[in-house]
Amino acid sequence: MDLTELQEIAEAERQAQKSIRVHCCTSTGCQAANSLGVKKNLEGAVKAADLGDRVQVVGVGCMGFCGRGPLVEIDPQDKLYEEVTPDDAASIIESLNGGTATADEGDLNHPFFARQVRIVRETSGKIDPERIEEYIAAGGYQSLYKVIHDMTPAEVVDQISKSGLRGRGGGGYPTGLKWATMAKMPGEQKYVICNADEGDPGAFMDRSVLESDPHRVLEGMAIAGYAVGATQAFIYVRAEYPLAIDRLQKAIKQAKRLSLLGSQIFGSPFDFKVDIRIGAGAFVCGEETALIASVEGGRGLPRPRPPYPAQSGLWGCPTLINNVETFANIAVIIREGAEWYANIGTEKSKGTKVFALTGKIRNNGLIEVPMGITLREIVEEMGGGVPDGEVKAVQTGGPSGGCIPASLLDTTVDYDSLVTIGSMMGSGGMVVMDETTSMIEVAQFYMEFCRGETCGKCIPCRVGTVQMYQALTKILKGEATMRDIEQLEQLCGMVKDTSLCGLGQTAPNPVMSTLRYFRDEYLALLQDSPNGKVAVKS
Repeated sequence: MDLTELQEIAEAERQAQKSIRVHCCTSTGCQAANSLGVKKNLEGAVKAADLGDRVQVVGVGCMGFCGRGPLVEIDPQDKLYEEVTPDDAASIIESLNGGTATADEGDLNHPFFARQVRIVRETSGKIDPERIEEYIAAGGYQSLYKVIHDMTPAEVVDQISKSGLRGRGGGGYPTGLKWATMAKMPGEQKYVICNADEGDPGAFMDRSVLESDPHRVLEGMAIAGYAVGATQAFIYVRAEYPLAIDRLQKAIKQAKRLSLLGSQIFGSPFDFKVDIRIGAGAFVCGEETALIASVEGGRGLPRPRPPYPAQSGLWGCPTLINNVETFANIAVIIREGAEWYANIGTEKSKGTKVFALTGKIRNNGLIEVPMGITLREIVEEMGGGVPDGEVKAVQTGGPSGGCIPASLLDTTVDYDSLVTIGSMMGSGGMVVMDETTSMIEVAQFYMEFCRGETCGKCIPCRVGTVQMYQALTKILKGEATMRDIEQLEQLCGMVKDTSLCGLGQTAPNPVMSTLRYFRDEYLALLQDSPNGKVAVKS
């Protein structure tokens, strides 16, 4: 495979595409609502109307507006139909010849769509994720060719560093710095790992990317391998994502068939092999050292650092770990340039972030927004606010994040701002709550999750999460006193400061943030505080 052959595949695919493409979402969520039945009936309607010469029905990945799925989009007419049933299919095809569709028509100019800046999800919902030809026709693997033939590994690392990209898995560590550290490590064998162990409740960003555009992640991993000197990669994905796994397996086979993965990629000395490792769904395996232990075949337990994985990772070799969304940014950065990417976002948080917008909100689904947008813009403009009443809080960062009150909705969404107010970016979960929500119950829910997901290796996390859960339960039952609140706060600090890994270190965040912003709710339930008539601690 050389550049000419890649361009020939792209041109042949573009020529083969019909003038009208009917995109039908086939993501996990839409399949659950019978989108495959919709797609089958759409294909049948095209055949019955003898429109096969100009209309093409394409099964695509997530279009984003998950709460209104299954979705069907007509390209290039820019029409979107929502909550489509198989019975609507025939009328949608008839509408292409002037008929009227029975399905509800959506508004592609709605802020939910218009305010997005799509980089990671650039082609999601636009291409068939099971056909490499469609990805190539959209410019796929051009960046990989460019780095192999026109750039040195050091130049690639420099571009990623200048872009300002930070890890999208939650911690926000500078990606270029991580790559530079890895590239300097000696040793003939190095590894790249894609962390697709997405375990936050309500989060489905990585799953969507893998289901919608698996080649984008593979290309990013291959570029990373070239930059740091690695020849073997693993994608660690949880077993609860069968569709993502299936599409990844197909994508890897297709890329190997075209020599875009494997040996001597693009006729160069660069070899890069990718294998899949399926995890059992342990939340702690999102922590990189626990993930490494699981890939090696052991129990997913974290270990103290240093040494860091870049020094001694998988089987004792230097190992680069980034998550799905991080890798999905790489090819675009190489294609458009570091300066272009760095101009999006804020001074310290560059680019975009994908969020799963869920909870008590009108418009739920996946959004990709530039860093620096405010929570209010996301929740009220894009999300349409809560169906009834007012927004009470927004929880970001999943079990590791915090609950942000409505009074702070003008906070910008970036790594530093969210940490300042007691939350964090996390992998991208964003749960909206209204005035009927009990914030203590929210804290208890996340603590119950952490209690069940702790690996048990260190005592602060193993015992502390149980004790925090018990304390919250006691408060909810109205059996607690002010002394219990004080002990809960002390317990949060101890678990945060002494736990071995990120799970325990961040587990108290939902509790601490609710104590900080919704303390009245706690005090109202104390035995010695009937009706909440106790002075609120500052």
